[in-house]
Amino acid sequence: MEFFLASASPQRRELLEGIGIDFTVEPSTIDEAMCTASDPVQRAIALAKLKAEDVHSRHPDVWVLGSDTLVVSNSGELLEKPTDASDAERMLRAHSGNTSQVHSSICLLGPEEQVLEDISSSSVTFKELSDEDIAWWISTNQWQDRSGGFQIDGLGQMMIENLEGDWTGVVGLPVFALGGLLKKAGLRN
Repeated sequence: MEFFLASASPQRRELLEGIGIDFTVEPSTIDEAMCTASDPVQRAIALAKLKAEDVHSRHPDVWVLGSDTLVVSNSGELLEKPTDASDAERMLRAHSGNTSQVHSSICLLGPEEQVLEDISSSSVTFKELSDEDIAWWISTNQWQDRSGGFQIDGLGQMMIENLEGDWTGVVGLPVFALGGLLKKAGLRN
């Protein structure tokens, strides 16, 4: 059975490869701004499904995995992808010394109208970030196209003090939750 990943994220691709799934990458072309859900959990769930539906509409006879990850600051502000370096810096200042929530949703659509969904929520506590720490992170450009202006894999780990939850979910594809969906779909034992 063919399997498609509705994402261009190299992190999601690497995590999916890590569990031995053969798949084709076909990024969704939806405009995330068209999603009107404002609650971060509901927004993540809706966006994962919209992305999966977009690709599934072109390939109805395959399994399609959509995913979305959203970050919420300690003050409750939804921190989506930064628009520029100054926006990323603002987000890092909100994270500094605080605990942010990361909601990573997945939606698996099957060839016979199967819809399987799950979400993983984690708490990420950041170290106190100095002006130098923030300038360093901005200089890496790894904040680009990343919800909350950070990533927890690679160099981003240097800013983190503690994680409660699923590391793979914070990276962008909750592998433990995906394993459960793959089992329900009959794609894994």
